[in-house]
Amino acid sequence: MTNPTSTDGVTLGLDTFGDVTNGADGKPLTHGQAIRRLVEEGVLADQVGVDHFGIGEHHTEAMPLSAADVVLAAIAARTSDIHLSSAVTVISSDDPVRVYQRYATLDAVSAGRAEVILGRGSSTESFPLFGYDLNDYEELFEEKVALFAELLEEKPVTWSGTTRAALDGISVYPHSETGSIPTWIGVGGSPQSVIRTAQYGFSLMLAIIGGDIARFAPFSQLYRRALAEFGHPARPIGVHAPGHVAATDEQAVEEFVPAFQELIRSVARERGFRTPTRESLMRDVGPGGALHVGSPETVARKIADTLKTLDATRFNLKYGITGMPHDTLMTNIELYGTKVAPLVRELMAD
Repeated sequence: MTNPTSTDGVTLGLDTFGDVTNGADGKPLTHGQAIRRLVEEGVLADQVGVDHFGIGEHHTEAMPLSAADVVLAAIAARTSDIHLSSAVTVISSDDPVRVYQRYATLDAVSAGRAEVILGRGSSTESFPLFGYDLNDYEELFEEKVALFAELLEEKPVTWSGTTRAALDGISVYPHSETGSIPTWIGVGGSPQSVIRTAQYGFSLMLAIIGGDIARFAPFSQLYRRALAEFGHPARPIGVHAPGHVAATDEQAVEEFVPAFQELIRSVARERGFRTPTRESLMRDVGPGGALHVGSPETVARKIADTLKTLDATRFNLKYGITGMPHDTLMTNIELYGTKVAPLVRELMAD
């Protein structure tokens, strides 16, 4: 398997927010049932040859994955090859020391297969939950990323800031299996975030949930220029984008688009933006759009186009939506690993 942090070759992964799925009776599963089925999804991803599997941190009734690292450890114990990561860890409302310790422990359990994707979090429910003020949103992220970068050196840490207690030559354990945990920053569209990612020498994960893929190409170019100016070696660029794979294009659209539209509608009510129409979502399903939905061949060709457009070597398909049946998600995973991934590698090699 290709090293998921290498700039050579293509790596293909799956990301999930652990949305609560429905049972055979059409009713939502309990949180415990949903989490246990998520473990089964991660195990299947390993079995069908997916390179990496990521779980995003959320704290809601529909997405109860508040301890993604615990679920990843359960998957690690039942797998042998797949790399396991957050997607993302909301570092702003967490303690960087504890994040480092949890993922270094995951790295030990998985024999060196752990990664971290740090992010601000597009949802903000964790801030009041853990006693943080949203007025400190920027400062929290900047300070905590800086501390996490120090922790990755796995040397005694001396650090001070305003968001947590200072550290004065303190060693933090355990040390990782590999010497440093591979770390990415998820970026949703801010040039400043791209430059910060390059400043620390972290890998860049472009989080794209809608619109035209090509509008993110300048961020790839900016990142590569900034890495060179900061004196860092080349690092991989990844893409995280929603999608769904089924036997045919028509089946994939009918399984995904209504569920995705309902999800966006519920988010729009909370955040006060306009709900996309089916027509606008279908434009994103079409060529150049952010939604990678269709048959294995359709999705594979679109992923290859996305990677080429953004000069990227890693693609994470964000699969699963609240209410989708578990069996539908398992089919998506199987098709992605056995059909989509081999064709993407073939297309990229050509």
